[in-house]
Amino acid sequence: MTDYAAARLNMVESQLRPNKVTDLRVLGAFLDLPREWFVPERLRGVAYVDEDVPLGNGRYLMEPMILARLLQIAAIKPADSVLEIGTGSGYGAAVLSRLADTVVSVESDAQLARDAEAALRRLDVRNVTIVTGALADGHPAMAPYDVIIFNGATERLPPRIVEQLAEGGRLLAVIAPPGEPGRATLVTRVGEALSRRVEFDASTPVLPGLQVEPGFAF
Repeated sequence: MTDYAAARLNMVESQLRPNKVTDLRVLGAFLDLPREWFVPERLRGVAYVDEDVPLGNGRYLMEPMILARLLQIAAIKPADSVLEIGTGSGYGAAVLSRLADTVVSVESDAQLARDAEAALRRLDVRNVTIVTGALADGHPAMAPYDVIIFNGATERLPPRIVEQLAEGGRLLAVIAPPGEPGRATLVTRVGEALSRRVEFDASTPVLPGLQVEPGFAF
């Protein structure tokens, strides 16, 4: 039988800390949450490996190190409102629930959304709202958001999502244009101006609906 508590500790000590993750709140959330609850039962034994874990239908649970570094760079405050793009199985939302005041998570796959809601109920998470809809639309009804984070890669930044970022807000995404390596990128808003800074190289699957449309120019 797998010792999941030991696996969580090993994930933090062997994957996160050696890769510059030092934020104690982020580390605490990863250490506390049962990642094995967020993968198909047959894959629970590999829930803590340092790679993306397949969820089915072309979706993945993001590699722990990439998610942890994105969250650390986002510098989420306890009073922040966060928009997550791509709920997946709900693990990212669960981690965010420990860091922020409110979390809105958008998922295009209705079954994944239902499974994520069930997992969050099991953990008695009450500050996450899961919305089923197109990922590229975000959720403008509860905008603006202090932090927007993509739980997977995107080939471009959808304009509708960028518009939902609050003044002083931080957006974190692995941006991977076709034929180019993925780069974890921080976007910040000051007034009407947006600044963009590449933080580190990262490889993770592109989320559905976030591919570059034919004829799109950067």
